Amino acid sequence: MTHPYDLIIVGGGPIGLACAIEAKKKKLNYLIIEKGAIVNSIFNYPLYMTFFSTAERLEIGDIPFNCLAPKPGRQEALEYYRNIHRYFNFNIHLFEKVTEVQKTESKIFRITTDKNFYDARNVVIATGFYDIPIEMNVKGEELPKVRHYYKEAHEYAFRDVLVVGANNSSVDAALECWRKGANVTMVIRKNEINNRVKYWVKPDIENRIAEGSINVYFESNITEIRENEAEIETPDGKVTVKNDFVLALTGYRPDLTFLEKMGIQLSDDELKIPQYNAGTMETNVEGLFLAGVVCGGMETHKWFIENSRIHANRIVDYITSK
Repeated sequence: MTHPYDLIIVGGGPIGLACAIEAKKKKLNYLIIEKGAIVNSIFNYPLYMTFFSTAERLEIGDIPFNCLAPKPGRQEALEYYRNIHRYFNFNIHLFEKVTEVQKTESKIFRITTDKNFYDARNVVIATGFYDIPIEMNVKGEELPKVRHYYKEAHEYAFRDVLVVGANNSSVDAALECWRKGANVTMVIRKNEINNRVKYWVKPDIENRIAEGSINVYFESNITEIRENEAEIETPDGKVTVKNDFVLALTGYRPDLTFLEKMGIQLSDDELKIPQYNAGTMETNVEGLFLAGVVCGGMETHKWFIENSRIHANRIVDYITSK
């Protein structure tokens, strides 16, 4: 067996990088393994997305995040985290997917990827939640016109677009598509726009709905999607709406099966919150830690970059104290 790493970090997002920074400070032998590009989730955000947080709340490693606008966008964030890597020169393997993490009888973790395998005394799972869309589970959801991710509005210009959801991603997509000339209809399960929508965007979408520029069905759900239309269950009965695309931006969830395979216990309720010590971030599996949004299970709005950066300090301080 090769000499094990002190720490392997699964996930190269901002919180994974923050863990690596703390590991470097404490002179731990570490490795980051990331299945895509560096900060892959941010890379996959919509092109013109603006963060809710201000720049200083996205900082890691005490490196200033300089931004001219009050709140940074996707491009500024990518530039910042690339510069973080340039500064710290992380030991990181990109485009390598971890497929299994198992603890051996010798209490060393064997980390298997699609390219290699590694051994480590401690493992941090910082994989985020953006990889698995929460599906509607309706007939026709598999059609090519149905999208669970949104990049930009251009291809939807001058088309009939159905946007499902009332959170930030849904609202941003609806407004951008409408401004590029799309005929936009929203389908919203509750009776209002989500209160977590960015405060400078929420009045915009509400005004567009009020003036009739964007159509909306509140307290409604899609029941079937067909080639050129969709069926919607509304409080007034079923309606059929013509559309060319369905943007089913209904949220995302962590890979809970991946956590369970490692032996991490999840809560019995629908939130599926993984078991961990809030002071050390160690799970019920000794030496296996969680960091970032993955700590919330299905409660994906609980943890953000700004309030989970501290996880890195807790984890590395605990590892080095043992």
